[in-house]
Amino acid sequence: MPKPKRKMSVGHPENAAELHDLGDGRYRIEGPLDYFTAATILEESEEKFESYATIEVDLGGVTDTGSAGLALLLEWVNWAKNYVREIRFLNVPEQIQSLADISEVDAFIRSGERWTGLPK
Repeated sequence: MPKPKRKMSVGHPENAAELHDLGDGRYRIEGPLDYFTAATILEESEEKFESYATIEVDLGGVTDTGSAGLALLLEWVNWAKNYVREIRFLNVPEQIQSLADISEVDAFIRSGERWTGLPK
């Protein structure tokens, strides 16, 4: 089965989410995180994150999100554990936090929490 094409948004470029590189492994997401934009951000982050041992992602610019936003954060946590990196999320939107609480995965995305593949 062919892989679906990834788009920035559904026909509205002004609604595209962006991953801004702030330098030194720090990033900020701005815009809505839906199925398409989260997939695009994930794809873009693969190359950007690979050269840093510690990554900080500020989600304060996310305007709208849901399960796709939560899935993106969980994917990053999994990546960090598999590649022995640290990742920290700042300003996690209430929509993501609520879904994480209901799904009992809130410990994984808790704002300011660090995740690493190194044993504690």
